[in-house]
Amino acid sequence: MGDHREFPVQAPGHCLPKTSSMSVTDSVTAAHDFRVTGYSLLDGMGVGRFVSSSTFTVGGLDWAVRFYPDGSTANCIGNASAFLYYCSRDKDVRARFTLNLMEKDGRLSQGSPFLDNDCLTIRCLITVAKESRTQDVETNSILVPPSNLHQDFGNMLRDGEGADVTFTVCGQLFPAHRCVLAFRSPVFRAELFGPLREDATECIKIDDMEPMIFEALLHFIYTDTLPDNCKDGKAAAMQHMLVAADRYGVDRLRLLCERKLSEAIDVETVATTLALAEQHHCSQLRGACVRFMASPDMLGPVMLTDGFKHLVASCPLILKDVLDEVSRIWRDKPSEK
Repeated sequence: MGDHREFPVQAPGHCLPKTSSMSVTDSVTAAHDFRVTGYSLLDGMGVGRFVSSSTFTVGGLDWAVRFYPDGSTANCIGNASAFLYYCSRDKDVRARFTLNLMEKDGRLSQGSPFLDNDCLTIRCLITVAKESRTQDVETNSILVPPSNLHQDFGNMLRDGEGADVTFTVCGQLFPAHRCVLAFRSPVFRAELFGPLREDATECIKIDDMEPMIFEALLHFIYTDTLPDNCKDGKAAAMQHMLVAADRYGVDRLRLLCERKLSEAIDVETVATTLALAEQHHCSQLRGACVRFMASPDMLGPVMLTDGFKHLVASCPLILKDVLDEVSRIWRDKPSEK
């Protein structure tokens, strides 16, 4: 028996998604008139010898018309001829052309070429085809704008409509929505809905965080983006943001801070950043700091900073990892001959 396969039948009224495209080949058409004067004086100039038009450009390419009064080859002796010559260097060229004798008034000549005081005009009509391209064809589908969910939630935070909890941070008030905070942070969920939840009628007081950092934390919780005043990636602000993200279990924000801090590591900040990474269990940021300090000619300048003194006092065990990394680099370094 042959291969029998069953295919699902399209349900009535169900439209399959469809896209379309088409091949487009553009072209450029132009005319060039080559006027040959003193035609009788050209008689007998020899087979294969010619007079040429100036070089003209069509479709970005150069062309010229050559007129042979005595013929272009021995097979054409006694028969004047004209040719279109391609003068550019591009190899792949597609073109169509015609060469015609013109009357004095611009019409095609039907008789003798000697029409205008021993002069004749050759008109070259040329069409140059450009490279074909493919383009999408718009169908009758309805365009759907990108999601603006983050903007709507940002507006909800800014306007405070429907807010059912308020935080006071160093005297500054921040209204918010319990459900949003709870679904974005396990710590807020425990504080707002757990057995030890705060009273909804009271302000929740936070004294160990700067208002700007708490505001940025709320902005990220509602919109999943950093506010504009935190996008410059300054080390001090990112360090405070990392502490806040770790405190409230906002993991994506913590990793985002890790990345920005790793990109901004320098001699003055690496030691304090390493201490922060060690205290908040940021393994990726910790590794970036250790590699920076262990890189050639870098450990000495870092040891002279106040941040290094703080690192020695707060995380003395981390120095072993730095020294181990230095040893590994020197061990793997090719010996000089």
